[in-house]
Amino acid sequence: MTKRAWWLVGLNLLVPGSAQVLAGNRRLGRFGLGATLVLWAIALVALALLLFARGLLLTIATNTWVLAGGAAALVFYAVLWVVLTLDTLRLVVLVRVAPAARAFVAGLSVVALAAVSGTAAYGAVVSTSGIGLLDAIFAERPTVEPVDGRYNILLLGGDAGPDRQGMRPDSISVASVDAETGQVTLIGIPRNLENVPFSEGSPMWEVLPNGYDCGSGCIIDYLYTYGELDWAYLYPDAEANGSSPGIEAMRDAVEGVTGLEIPFFVIIDMQGFADLIDAMGGIDITVTERVPYGANEDEHGNSLPPAGYFEPGDYHMDGGWALTYARTRYGTSDYTRMQRQRQVQEAILDQFTPGNVLSNFVGIAEAGKQVVKTDIPKQMLSYFVQLGEKAKEQEVVSYDLTPPDVDPENPDYAFIRAKVQELVGPKPTETPAG
Repeated sequence: MTKRAWWLVGLNLLVPGSAQVLAGNRRLGRFGLGATLVLWAIALVALALLLFARGLLLTIATNTWVLAGGAAALVFYAVLWVVLTLDTLRLVVLVRVAPAARAFVAGLSVVALAAVSGTAAYGAVVSTSGIGLLDAIFAERPTVEPVDGRYNILLLGGDAGPDRQGMRPDSISVASVDAETGQVTLIGIPRNLENVPFSEGSPMWEVLPNGYDCGSGCIIDYLYTYGELDWAYLYPDAEANGSSPGIEAMRDAVEGVTGLEIPFFVIIDMQGFADLIDAMGGIDITVTERVPYGANEDEHGNSLPPAGYFEPGDYHMDGGWALTYARTRYGTSDYTRMQRQRQVQEAILDQFTPGNVLSNFVGIAEAGKQVVKTDIPKQMLSYFVQLGEKAKEQEVVSYDLTPPDVDPENPDYAFIRAKVQELVGPKPTETPAG
C-alpha cells in the first residue's frame, strides 16, 4: 500500500489528473488531465513565442483582456489542483500506509499542494496587479508614428514639498529613442534655465511670444506650477488626454528649447520614488567622490554642518538613502545633482531584470501606480518594451545643457538646437562616388 501511495502522490504532482484516471474517479481524472494538457500546451506556445516571436508575446502579455483571462484561468487551476490533491489523499488511504511513511506521504502532498496552487494563486495576483498598473499608468489613446525615425519622450521628476506651491519638476530631460534600433540619447535640461522660448503657434507662445524672460525669477521648472495655476485655460483637453496643464506647459517649453517634437511624457513623483526602489529590493550605487547631505541652513538662516557624507565606495541603497543621494544640494551644484539623479535612474533600470520584477511584481505595481504617469498609449507598451531590449545592446549617449557649453542664465538657443540635431537628427547619407 505504501508503494501505491508514493506512485499516486507522484503522479498527482507531475501530471495532475493522472492519479484519478488510474485509480479513482475517471471522469474527474479525465477533466483534470485535459486541463493539465491544455496548460502545458499554453506553456509550450509561450516558450516558443519567447524564443522566436518575443514581440508577439509581449503584445499578448500586455493586453488587459488577456491578463484578466489569465488571472481567471490561474484561479481555476489553483482550485482544481486543491481538489485533485485532496482526492489523491483520499485514494491513498493514509491509514493503510506504513506508519513510518505516513507522515512523509502527507507532507509531500501538502508541500506539492502549497507549491502548485500557491504559484497559480500568485500568478493570478500578478495578472490582476498588471491590469491595475496598465490602467493607472498608461493612456487610452491612438498609437503615434515616430518623427524623423525617433520617439522623443519628456522625462520629469519632482515633488510637491511642504515649502512649495504645487509640484515643481527638479529633474528635466528628454529621452530620444531610435524607433528601429532602440538607441537612446538623453538630453539633460537644468531646472534653472532662463529665457525659455516657445515654438510659434504653441499655446504658451500665445501668451509669451517673446519667451519666459524676466531674469532669475523665470526659470524653466516654474512653468509647471504656472501652467497648473495661471495658464490651465490654454490646455482645456489636457486632463482628458491623460496629461495636465502643467505637463503641457513643460512640453511646450522643452520643445522650444530643443527644437524637437515631443509626443510623449513620463512624470515621476519623487515623494513616492523611495517606495518603488524599496519594492525592487534597493539599488546598487558606486559613489566616486565624497558627497555631503543635510540641510544647508536652519530656520534662522544660520549655516549648518552636513548631517553626514556618502564616502566613495559601493553602496546598496534603500529608497530613502537613494533619494537623499539623488537630491542632496549640500555644497554641490545643480549640475552635479543632475549627474547623481541620472546615476540613480540607470541603477533602477539595472534592477528591472525579469526575475526581480516577477518576484517583486505586486509591490512594484502598487508603488508604480503612485509614482509614474505617462501618456504613452497602452497599445504601444509592447513595442517600447522591445525597444528597451534593443537599447541594452546600444550605447546611451548623454548630453547636458550645462556649462561650459551652455550658460543657463544666458543660453544660446540656436546653438542648443543645432547641438540637439547633431545628436539625434537624421544622419546625412554618403553620395556614391562616380
